[in-house]
Amino acid sequence: MRKILTPILMVAMMVSFGQTTFPKNGVADERPEVYAFTNATIFQDYQTKVENATLVIEQGKIVAVGSGVNVPSGAIVIDLKGKSIYPSFVDIHTSYGLPKTKRAGRGTPQYDSNKPGAYAWNEAIKADYNAIEEFKVDKEEAKALRKAGFGTVVSFRDDGIFRGSSVLVTTGDQEAQTEVISPRASAHLSFDKGSSRQLYPTSIMGYSALIRQTYYDAKWYATDGHKEQTNQSLADFNNLKSLPQIFESRGSRATLMLADKLGDEFGIQYIIKGNGDEYQRIDDIKSTNANLIIPVNFPKAYDVSDPLAALDISTTDLKHWELAPSNPAAVANAGITFSLTADGLKSKDVYLKNVRKAVKNGLTETHALKAMTYTPAMAIGKSNMIGSLKPGYLANFLITSSGLFEDGSKIEENWVQGRRYQISDINEPDFSGTYKLTLGGTNYDFSISGKSGSHKGEIVENDTTKTSTTFSHDMGRVNLMFTFKDADGAYRLSGWVSQEGFSGNGQDPTGNWIDWSANKDGESEDDGKTEEKDKVVADKGSIIFPWTAFGWTEKPKAETILFQNATVWTMEGDGREEATDVLVKNGKISAVGTGLSADGAKAIDATGMHLSPGVIDEHSHIGLSGVNESSHAVTAEVRMYDAIDADDIDIYRQLSGGTVAAQLLHGSANPVGGQSALVKFRWGSSAEEMKIKGADEYIKFALGENVKQSNRSREWVTRFPQTRMGVEQVFVDAFTRAKAYDKEWRAYNALPSKTKAKTTSPRRDLQLESLAEILNSERFITCHSYVQSEINMLMKVAEQFDFKVNTFTHILEGYKVADKMAKHGVGGSTFSDWWAYKYEVKEAIPYNAALMKQAGVTVAINSDNAEMARRLNQEAGKSIKYGGMDEVEALKMVTLNPAKLLHLDDRMGSIKVGKDADLVLWTDHPLSVYAKAQMTLVDGIVYFDRDQDLERRSWMQQERTRLINSMKKDGKENGTQKYKAKEKHEWHCSDFDVHTLND
Repeated sequence: MRKILTPILMVAMMVSFGQTTFPKNGVADERPEVYAFTNATIFQDYQTKVENATLVIEQGKIVAVGSGVNVPSGAIVIDLKGKSIYPSFVDIHTSYGLPKTKRAGRGTPQYDSNKPGAYAWNEAIKADYNAIEEFKVDKEEAKALRKAGFGTVVSFRDDGIFRGSSVLVTTGDQEAQTEVISPRASAHLSFDKGSSRQLYPTSIMGYSALIRQTYYDAKWYATDGHKEQTNQSLADFNNLKSLPQIFESRGSRATLMLADKLGDEFGIQYIIKGNGDEYQRIDDIKSTNANLIIPVNFPKAYDVSDPLAALDISTTDLKHWELAPSNPAAVANAGITFSLTADGLKSKDVYLKNVRKAVKNGLTETHALKAMTYTPAMAIGKSNMIGSLKPGYLANFLITSSGLFEDGSKIEENWVQGRRYQISDINEPDFSGTYKLTLGGTNYDFSISGKSGSHKGEIVENDTTKTSTTFSHDMGRVNLMFTFKDADGAYRLSGWVSQEGFSGNGQDPTGNWIDWSANKDGESEDDGKTEEKDKVVADKGSIIFPWTAFGWTEKPKAETILFQNATVWTMEGDGREEATDVLVKNGKISAVGTGLSADGAKAIDATGMHLSPGVIDEHSHIGLSGVNESSHAVTAEVRMYDAIDADDIDIYRQLSGGTVAAQLLHGSANPVGGQSALVKFRWGSSAEEMKIKGADEYIKFALGENVKQSNRSREWVTRFPQTRMGVEQVFVDAFTRAKAYDKEWRAYNALPSKTKAKTTSPRRDLQLESLAEILNSERFITCHSYVQSEINMLMKVAEQFDFKVNTFTHILEGYKVADKMAKHGVGGSTFSDWWAYKYEVKEAIPYNAALMKQAGVTVAINSDNAEMARRLNQEAGKSIKYGGMDEVEALKMVTLNPAKLLHLDDRMGSIKVGKDADLVLWTDHPLSVYAKAQMTLVDGIVYFDRDQDLERRSWMQQERTRLINSMKKDGKENGTQKYKAKEKHEWHCSDFDVHTLND
């Protein structure tokens, strides 16, 4: 019963009226009601559960909570016996109440920014955006959020790389001034330029470079830059630094790792929105120390009814379907702090359902509740007002019919800032249990299962037959309909709820009216069993490294291996030794000779086989998630290390052909491309672990048709240069600016400390910094080239600026200028016999490599092609046929010579004591078309073994069969989706159309 308001509450009411800032059109109805919810099981937070407790709220805030709380005089008392109260959910990754972002699409792009005002040069930098300025309460969307259990959300605009600030709001239906609880909640970033139509950036490397440069620009602007110019974007960027920084990694765990790496460069620990695949590299993810936001958008089973169509489903996707629901548990078990989000779900309605699925797959209820309430509140610094039920906190809470994570449990009410929002009927009865059904004088066992609102009935017709029934209830009235086996029609029964059960009348299959009753004689047979059953986690498939076909269940380790009696191609001295032993120990070549022995070594009889250094590919694009930042003529600031795809199956395929390392190059879309990545093919390792530590730094330049955009659609040609003369001018201009930049920094760094403190510092420019490194012999050029005139031109430009080109790659007219190349000191990395695939290679000849070698040029054979890289040994052999080259010198073109061009010949490229144990055991002469790589080692670790390969194929087939059978079963129960086959893109130099993460 409601009691009379006390004088204190009357004062509170008057204060409430006095605080309103909006006029009322009509009669005001403001009631400062005090509510007391009694006899409930209350979860004050994720770890504090209080039985038979009371919650008191007033003026939208919690006044008291606990088991010994007194109900205030005048309070409205709501008895919640048998029900539970939880904090409302918090989601810190939504765009609720904000306009939808219009993506740029594929129309004609713009080169410069069209945004008026003193803002950043790039429209993807939207640090000046404030969500509070556009936020509008969307009552329909708010209702959907409340229905899913959310009481508070962070709302940001998903547009741009730097997205500005978000707003923290509750999910009620009042005016924005009431629902907004923090106008600037967090700052947001992403790898997505959103609505920007500017060409730059077009790649993951470009996104990363723009982020880096913006951080440096903002730092410079804060200290000195504001004295020279006004840039509102940078000013606002600096003002956002005090807010929690949320980075949407968007893509995969690889982009999550990249986002964290960018943060580490600037001393920032991002809160990172993950992609649901963190379990695949959980140790790497944990090493980031990031607070994560994890989605629960688990994939539905694929339709595998057509066995041929099922062949298109990748092993990666099959395994992810099975293990995705266990991702939250994996993250929790690793000790990673994380929040859950409904982002990515087509409907918010399935949010709680999917969280329950995660609980069934190992996530504890405590961790689940923490990730839905406390952690997101803590992440944005608001755990003192939301995410828990404590005095002084917002009265945001859920009333549930039973335990939150039980199947069938319902959210009945969601209170937001003390306002009641009914989700389902709080008094809806639960009829589950067993009954005795009396039907026209005959008795049957009758059971009802399921929770309120979703009941199902079953009648035991006889010892072998059970009949399902429909069961519906509305305002005390019930209806049943069922058909017994072999009957010609259905029973249709109607009746009323009674104290004992149900009773009423209806018609039998012949249309005769009969009386019926169902008296309850027990609880549901699975009462108390379902919860226990749900806690049992089914056995899942193994985690593999990398997460693709031919991944390891355990990463291989270095071994002590003794190769005995092989023909050893040392590439040292005479280059080849017969009947020789090689000992591999601790990842190095320990000994080379005859009659070698070693305790504990794995002995391999290599009689009749050949052992050579591992093949090195000077020019490759495999293992990358992008290849060209094609937007600008000079993109020296981008780094291919940011684009390494450690899961690329081509890494394994190339190991199967004896290739152990490569230079992963930027493409040839622009005169000055990006910085190279030098890697070893350590299959199963992370992108960071693939890097060759301590290697010199390289960069890709390019000449020819691609650079001047000869083959591009004319609507895309908005960028200089468009002629070969323009290409030369780009180089001259770039190095002129870099020389001045380097001089400016040298002068500044030479200043005494006191003078420097009073002097405006130069702006750090990552593009010019990279070019200055070339001038200072700290970075080296690999240049895409074809025509002799352009090859000659770049050497002259280099000599003009007093540096040397390191390598001309492709170099199909190298034979014409080989003498000049030798004099300049530049190497050549070429194809063996590619020609006539475009106009500028019409004068290529298969004697090119041999002729450059005769002129004194260090020559390598490269692939620039994922398929060719599996047989570079054969490509090297072609120069024996065409150029009469010595076979040792021919093999050097894919082993020692590329190592020299990459400045790695002190540790790779030959079999010499102390060098890295990067080796290939061949079944035949290594330059023969019949030779197969039996075993490939990198750093003394066997990453490919032909016998193991056959075993892994068999295991994969068994694994696929198991997964497909499991998918068939799940699909029958939960439905399926059609699989969209993903064709693997093989990157090439000329892939310079815009490839963005937006597509």
